[in-house]
Amino acid sequence: MSFSIALHLLAAVVWVGGMIFAHNSLRPAAVMVLEPPLRLELWVQVFRRFFMLVWISVAAILATGYWMLFSYFGGFAGAGTHIHIMHGAGLVMVAIYLYVFFSPYQRLKRAVVVQDYPLAATHLNQIRQMVGINILIGIFVIIVASAGRYL
Repeated sequence: MSFSIALHLLAAVVWVGGMIFAHNSLRPAAVMVLEPPLRLELWVQVFRRFFMLVWISVAAILATGYWMLFSYFGGFAGAGTHIHIMHGAGLVMVAIYLYVFFSPYQRLKRAVVVQDYPLAATHLNQIRQMVGINILIGIFVIIVASAGRYL
């Protein structure tokens, strides 16, 4: 179980920490120093790399989470309320990520290729909003994961 917990937490740190860094550090810095065309092209490249890490993280989180759920807790019936909360919130986060990846991110890439920067900015703003929501959910999940069984 210790390997599963370590891998589960590492994947969560990569995903949530990456979102916090991008949203709260990279985005404001890029706005300050880059003109919109370069900034939008930067984001396409950043997302291309980061989203590969998120795919790996999501796979690791789901695999280790279900492994622990069924091997350690004996399934959903044996899991505490905090496990159910983490599970539900985690699935919401995955759904938001899938939406971002398959909808505004794909449109952002196409808009940057044709150099329609106002449209690209609209899609980037959608991504920013969804990432902001996922950050809040991710922080909530981390709190529940670390303190949930003691509440």
